[in-house]
Amino acid sequence: MGHKSVAVYMFAQTVGVKPRQKSNAQRICFCPQCAVSLAMGMPPEGALNMAAWDMIRDLVSSEPSLNQAAWESLRGVVALLGSGEDSAADAKVRYRRAG
Repeated sequence: MGHKSVAVYMFAQTVGVKPRQKSNAQRICFCPQCAVSLAMGMPPEGALNMAAWDMIRDLVSSEPSLNQAAWESLRGVVALLGSGEDSAADAKVRYRRAG
């Protein structure tokens, strides 16, 4: 708990049908990077997917904090990967021409 994410809650409810029925709510969580990536991409096919995509786009575009959370997380991933300098030096040694 306490991880930064975007939660999409969905439930179904009858309209114009008596007695009114309502399903249990389901929750789908997206990490900040996934939410921003989804919002920046092409719209998905299907009415349900499109509705979720529109809601996520609204969140991403309304306030910079979600984008900042995504960048913070990406910085952490980059730090784990290292600078790449060691691997570049190793590559030079491995691919030296013979002769």
